[in-house]
Amino acid sequence: MVRDQGQAGGSAGGSRQAMPPPSRRGGGSRPTIGDVAALAQVSKATVSFVINDRPGVSPQARQRVLDAIDQLGWQPNAGARALSTKRSQTLGLVMRRPPELLSTDPFFPQFVAGIETGLAPLGYALVLQVVPDEETERQAYERLARDGRVDGVFLTDLRTDDPRPALVTELGISALIVGPPQHGGQVPALGVDDGSGVRRAVSHLRSLGHRWIGHVCGAAGFVHTEARCDAWRGALADADLPEIPPVAADFTGAAGARATHQLLDLDRPPTAIVYANDLMAIAGITAATSRGLRVPEDLSVVGFDDIPLADCIAPPLTTVRQDVLTWGRAAAQALVSLTEGGEFQAAELPPVEFVVRASTAPPRS
Repeated sequence: MVRDQGQAGGSAGGSRQAMPPPSRRGGGSRPTIGDVAALAQVSKATVSFVINDRPGVSPQARQRVLDAIDQLGWQPNAGARALSTKRSQTLGLVMRRPPELLSTDPFFPQFVAGIETGLAPLGYALVLQVVPDEETERQAYERLARDGRVDGVFLTDLRTDDPRPALVTELGISALIVGPPQHGGQVPALGVDDGSGVRRAVSHLRSLGHRWIGHVCGAAGFVHTEARCDAWRGALADADLPEIPPVAADFTGAAGARATHQLLDLDRPPTAIVYANDLMAIAGITAATSRGLRVPEDLSVVGFDDIPLADCIAPPLTTVRQDVLTWGRAAAQALVSLTEGGEFQAAELPPVEFVVRASTAPPRS
């Protein structure tokens, strides 16, 4: 049984003799946990309980430890802390995406940067693994659980009927879905409403006078693909506009260009196209201009994500902006809290914004 560490380490009431601050050895040596314990008048075990946020320490003793840590500028050894807590202080991100997409789409580096900014102040690290297929993906999660390499994992690019939430639950790994909440799911989720951005895109194009609005959606089977496609269909229906069959692509530039040509080859091609990401939209502009079309005079184009290149191309891209850095940082903080036994509390993420630039205009008469 753990006793009150204020008493075990010298009592909250201060039964020990007051001690002067410990001398710094060796003219600049780093302070140790023993130095902190001596200055706070507690045991080293008490210091360990405080830094690992374990119960059993009186408020007075806890505050003395925190004051001593601040005064000495002491930092716990990450390896020793991991051993004492039986945690690795590492989170995992296993991604099954085409390598060409990972190497060209700025969304993922921004999201990972957001995660890193959330983890660094907490003393956690990120392990990233890119896998080619579903079987390798499953093996990656099993290996992470078996080796104890991570305390929790991010689940991104959730698919319809995705087996991963059930898998990580069975493996006993803390997890966070990066995306919309799943009905009846056991794994918490943190995401934004993709559909609102697509609905605003259709509304904007309709206000300009467009009636034939196409959609280049993402790869089939992804939850965010279905969400954006459903939003596009719903917005067309609400505006009493005809529906052009959407064309699926895999979020890469090459697939976006092929899908654009497919839409423009229709007997009655669209006068505007909404794309599921900016990379495909930029490729779509290139595909259209290669056919002698002008953007936006002959074809209006809308992207999704607002990547850094979106306002640098000609014409600058009208798009849906997501605050990916904030999303990644909030996801990191939420998953760390879950791994440390905290209750999940969904952070308030900034809503998507619709950014109007020069790639949209009224259709030709």
